[in-house]
Amino acid sequence: MLIPHQMLSPAALDGVIEAFITREGTDYGTEDIPLATKVWQVRQQLEAGTAVIVYDQETQSCTMQPRHRDAAHPGP
Repeated sequence: MLIPHQMLSPAALDGVIEAFITREGTDYGTEDIPLATKVWQVRQQLEAGTAVIVYDQETQSCTMQPRHRDAAHPGP
């Protein structure tokens, strides 16, 4: 189920974004990027519509993914 990011409070949205960033363990190369910068980058992707928040009822958790994937059926 897609969750419109505009429906979340700023604090809740930051929490979802931070959980996603720290869970993914994304490698940003040799440059250490502060968490606040990463949060801002993901928020920009949500605002631009290139990323979406997806809630999985089975696991009762949410994640983010690029818009180009089938957000209605996230799969592996």
